[in-house]
Amino acid sequence: MVETKKIWWMIKKDLLVLWRHKPRLISIFIFPILMIALFGYGMGGSIENIPVVVVEQSNGPVTDSTLNAIKGMDLYEVKDIISDPDKARQMVESGTVKAAIILPPDYENLNSTNPKSVVIYIDSSDQMATQTLVPATQALFSQISAEIGMQKLQASGVQIQSQGVNVQSSPLASLNSQNIMNSINFQINKIYGDIKYIDFLVPAILAMTVMMGAMMSMGESLAGERERGELARLFMTPTSVATVVGGKIISRLVIQTSTALVLIGAAILLFNITIAGSMLLTILLLVLTALCFVGFGIMISARVGTQEDYVQMVMPFTMPMMFISGVFYPLETMPWIFQKIAYLAPLTYANVALRGVMLQGAGLADIWIYLAVLLGFTLLFFAMGVTRFNRDI
Repeated sequence: MVETKKIWWMIKKDLLVLWRHKPRLISIFIFPILMIALFGYGMGGSIENIPVVVVEQSNGPVTDSTLNAIKGMDLYEVKDIISDPDKARQMVESGTVKAAIILPPDYENLNSTNPKSVVIYIDSSDQMATQTLVPATQALFSQISAEIGMQKLQASGVQIQSQGVNVQSSPLASLNSQNIMNSINFQINKIYGDIKYIDFLVPAILAMTVMMGAMMSMGESLAGERERGELARLFMTPTSVATVVGGKIISRLVIQTSTALVLIGAAILLFNITIAGSMLLTILLLVLTALCFVGFGIMISARVGTQEDYVQMVMPFTMPMMFISGVFYPLETMPWIFQKIAYLAPLTYANVALRGVMLQGAGLADIWIYLAVLLGFTLLFFAMGVTRFNRDI
């Protein structure tokens, strides 16, 4: 027999418990809002404002028209217009821009029968940006090529009327028709070669796995043991907080680093992933990433009383961090406010550094700034966690 009154009191008790745990209550309402916003604005968005540099080596109406066309597209964010192709390529290699569009010196010469070579240097390590930039830029210059071809026809004295003229009967028709199709020879130069989506995905999946493993395991390791009374019994012995926390840090670090190494091995065996840079530097980055998020877990678990409270407080950080830090899709798909917030997330720096080493062959000198930021986050989290660690149960 269902006891309605007792059921009501059980519901009331659970609601009162929830009301007394304000972090858990706030998380329940805020977390769904964050997730729907990130899914809607991120995965449902389109890639825009990709930073590019344009090299102009001639001046005139064709160049001006081309620049205006590039600036008029939402896809591009023109960071600079320069005249040195080598400098433009260096800007791509350094990560300042995603691509460099190089217009040739003879771009204004309509009298030439040779096609003009427009080259795009592209950071192919950003696989999704590459997939968007290449066809869009190719389509843009195909249109410009047709317009240049039409100007050549007019310059050759061939009058094209909407009716009454058979273009094929003109002796220049075949030559000029070919010029229309070949006025611009578009060349794609992928700086880091052809990179598959799985290659793009693996470095960020490694960082994300380390983050989730480190943070979730710290909840069980500290908050869970506090809830079960294991920490109370441990602190009845002459054991310092530093000893307990140090032991937890080392054990989690070993486990998460081992997990990451297994993932790397599986990716190499199953998907033929290659690491362009140093394996030692890759492992160093994974260790630092694990240490950073172990520190984050200690900071959160330092004051919570139960494992459920810990999970509810951590989820609004971990899940959004997965979506705003560029794990699955580029930051350019996000609204500008989320792009700014992304650089407050340590996972963003881990992703960029790992992709730099694994896809681009970057060395320590190339990623030191990301290492420094990760180390800064790590020191901050440990300082806040250890100093606020509650030994009392």
